[in-house]
Amino acid sequence: MFHVFPIGPSITTEVRISQRSPQYGHPVHAETAAGYGPCRSCLNVFREGQERRLLFTYNPFDGLDAYPLPGPVFIHETECSAYDEGAMFPPALRKLPLTLEGYGADRWLLARERPSEPEIEAAIESLFKDAEVRYIHVRNTEAGCYIARVERAISGG
Repeated sequence: MFHVFPIGPSITTEVRISQRSPQYGHPVHAETAAGYGPCRSCLNVFREGQERRLLFTYNPFDGLDAYPLPGPVFIHETECSAYDEGAMFPPALRKLPLTLEGYGADRWLLARERPSEPEIEAAIESLFKDAEVRYIHVRNTEAGCYIARVERAISGG
């Protein structure tokens, strides 16, 4: 079992209000969606030519490792509901070209998978079979950019 985490609401709210990257202070760029994205909050693809989006610099390793790896990400310009179906892989991401990267201690990349749509869950479970993998980053294979983080589900008892 696993959980999928989008960029948190503290970051997305601050981006929308300040129009700056909360982690770096760089200005946000607003535009009508010219590509599918996806939004790193709701984890849905953008309706090209219809929806407005914000581009900002984000470090997905913040709080996980001291060594940063900032990159560009998009969110909807107006507030959207953050993805919270944690234990299910986001349906809107399934058809995108995805790379799953399994990270261990010290942000060390231990394994990488590029699954097709029907192989996504099996690829996640395969990466987590390695006890050294602490979390997985979902990235867009075409652009290389960060989409979301996957963690093992915590068993209740």
